[in-house]
Amino acid sequence: MKAIRRPTTLQEGTNGPWQSGMASAKLFVSVGTNGRKDRLTVTPASAKAPPAIDRKARLKIPPQPMPAQDPEKRIHNFDEVYLPLTLDIARMEAMRCIQCPAAPCQKACPVHNDIPGALLRLENGDIIGGARVFFETSNLPDMCGRLCPQERLCEGHCVVGKHARPVAIGRLEAFLADQLAETAGYPAPDRVEPTGFRVAIVGAGPAGIAVAEELAKKGHAVTMFDAWPRPGGLLTYGIPSFKLDKRIVDRKVDFLLNRLGVRFVGDTYIGRDKTLDDLFAEGYHAIFLAYGASVNNRLDVPGVDLPGVMQATEFLVRGNLPPERLPERLRDPLPRPRDVVVIGGGDTSMDCVRTAVRLGAGRVTLVYRRTEAEMVGRAEERKHAREEGVLFEYLTAPVRFQAGPDGRVAAVVCQRMELGAPDASGRRRPVPIEGSEFTIPADLVVLAVGYTADPGVVASQGVEHRPDGLVIANEETGETTRPGVFAAGDCVHGADLVVTALAAARKAAAAIHAYLSRKAEAAA
Repeated sequence: MKAIRRPTTLQEGTNGPWQSGMASAKLFVSVGTNGRKDRLTVTPASAKAPPAIDRKARLKIPPQPMPAQDPEKRIHNFDEVYLPLTLDIARMEAMRCIQCPAAPCQKACPVHNDIPGALLRLENGDIIGGARVFFETSNLPDMCGRLCPQERLCEGHCVVGKHARPVAIGRLEAFLADQLAETAGYPAPDRVEPTGFRVAIVGAGPAGIAVAEELAKKGHAVTMFDAWPRPGGLLTYGIPSFKLDKRIVDRKVDFLLNRLGVRFVGDTYIGRDKTLDDLFAEGYHAIFLAYGASVNNRLDVPGVDLPGVMQATEFLVRGNLPPERLPERLRDPLPRPRDVVVIGGGDTSMDCVRTAVRLGAGRVTLVYRRTEAEMVGRAEERKHAREEGVLFEYLTAPVRFQAGPDGRVAAVVCQRMELGAPDASGRRRPVPIEGSEFTIPADLVVLAVGYTADPGVVASQGVEHRPDGLVIANEETGETTRPGVFAAGDCVHGADLVVTALAAARKAAAAIHAYLSRKAEAAA
């Protein structure tokens, strides 16, 4: 069979071989069974209608192995834990989908990906067509497939999961998206007529990337501003590489800047270096706020300001990224720690403990004031952390941080807790147990106790916000109290998932385009 080398050729197979009435000359694309990502082959697609789905037979297909690095090996590198799937494994896993008409997986997905449709194309070898199904409703399927808590979303609602392990939807989503991005490239229109409208996006994370892509494809001139030197937001400056290879973020950024013509202005703090008023005065017709929730919550514990006690964001960026990606103030490498204590119970805390392991710490301990049942992060992350040697101290809270002779932190004094009545979050409130104090040695303490939004971005700019800094915006359109200013993502809802920010951002992008279209009609 003939190898495909030019991405434009691949578009012929986007409908898949099972589409009824398809001409026999139609083609579909598959990846070689050797697992290579740079060779695609073309196979004639069948013109026959699909056979009836034998759901009982599909339920008998065993879950396929999801290859991953061995814990003893991965603690010495920052490569992704999960290894690439082969086509054979991916297709067999896709066949486990029973194609149920109700598609609860699709309903549970915040962006409502047509998961059954994508997996049906995959099982029949239509890699490009399956990937394009995901890209119809998501700007970041290659990242969401790696980062979403699928066990709470699509996979948690998978009917197959009632009988066995759910279909590995996230792994298959990432597989398809990677294949498309690395061969045919991200979907983009051949040519877009400029509209003459300019849009400023404040924040270059998931929400900002989604809106930039959607509006650039409509012909609007888009500029992204961010306080970090490079685009990506938390995808670059937060999530460790062992969960999301930075090359995946880079290829998306390259697509935005070099294929769609989006501009990026880094090292620019909106609210200090420029204001919203300044952006409008510079000729931008609309502004989208997507600066996330990046302000670290402070822990009010004696000794919190000691050298060696740091916030999660600083630890993660200095521990995961090369100096050239960082602001000058954060370019000093972290010293190799001996005893690391991380305070917190979410996914960020797991990122921190697992980063500490890879930095060569001799002992890494997570301290959390409730039990594991109350933790809000992914169970998979905790499993990986345990496999990598992290120790967990549940029902434990820090009382104070102690300094050593050199003035740096040397220990964390902790206290045992017990659970009392539920608090405002619905979880049982931790109550201290008298006389239960104990000490954990620590030459590095990382605080991972949550984030909130930065009110300085919109202060005195006519954009209403809550006392905690979160912007008040229309849930369906992202409109704020200032005309022409829209907002979505974590700066509206607080720290949440990449996919929830993406869902809200896509709604806002449609509303911004409609707003600009009305301005064009009024000026005509």
